[in-house]
Amino acid sequence: MDAHQRALIAIAAIAVGASLIEGLVLTWRRPGSYDWKAMGASLAVAAGRRLTDFIPLSIALPGGAWLYEHRLLNVDLDTWWGLALLFLSLEFLYYWFHRASHRVRWFWATHAVHHCANEMNLSAAYRLGWTGKLTFTLMFFLPMALIGFSPQAIVFAFGVNLLYQFWIHTEWIPRLGWLEGILNTPSAHRVHHAANLEYLDANYGGVLMVFDRMFGTYQPERRELPCRYGLVKPLASYNPLTIAFHQWIALLADLKRARSIREVAGYLFGPPGWAPDGRGETTEAMRRGAGLQPGARLFAGQEGNAEGAPSSHA
Repeated sequence: MDAHQRALIAIAAIAVGASLIEGLVLTWRRPGSYDWKAMGASLAVAAGRRLTDFIPLSIALPGGAWLYEHRLLNVDLDTWWGLALLFLSLEFLYYWFHRASHRVRWFWATHAVHHCANEMNLSAAYRLGWTGKLTFTLMFFLPMALIGFSPQAIVFAFGVNLLYQFWIHTEWIPRLGWLEGILNTPSAHRVHHAANLEYLDANYGGVLMVFDRMFGTYQPERRELPCRYGLVKPLASYNPLTIAFHQWIALLADLKRARSIREVAGYLFGPPGWAPDGRGETTEAMRRGAGLQPGARLFAGQEGNAEGAPSSHA
């Protein structure tokens, strides 16, 4: 066993141990409030995801090696500027990768696994889809190879980004003052996981909220709007196979009903909820149905009311 494998095992043990401690503490504080079956399901999903480790990097990041061979720069990762460029380029592309994972159904079918937990706790952090490598989700990071980062460096930086996000899957950490709107905090990530119509499709950043603010997707947590977690239509199953594939099953069912290339493309690459007749349940359609504007958000003008807002479920 090499050092990399030992590090992965150690990180996994710490993550599971931390979620166990969190569950015990929350159960002690409020008996019956912690869903241990959901944690078991998340562990099973995480174990199943490990089976995808055998998929070669050349499939997960197609063309990455060729682009790296024709790179524009020779980036020295032993320098501060090299590490800074790695971080910022990964963060920028992660924003678009994550945004597409919510707005393109082909990618959402994998990413929905992470959002189907009906509670916000540390165990939800390692509930991750199994089909990401096979659906080319990492292609968003290919420009980094052209810049001058090896595929191995890209995957490592992506893993570190996900590792940072582990601790923000919590309800019991309050807003963090001036860091809100700069870093991805537990408060910001609660909003990201919320199924409330006002909160949908927000806070895509991995470590930073800077690009959300630049591109209009930042949404602060609000005291008067408690977060409801899970999918818009909650998934009640604890079966890891159902969790991993329920969105793919629904997508295949829609594709069977398709009557044209346009409909096939719409189901595959349109937003979740897209329908050929325009009567689907996209975020925009649901907001209109609820009397909200399609792009309704509670942005900067109301942000001050969110200061100090605690999690309603803590």
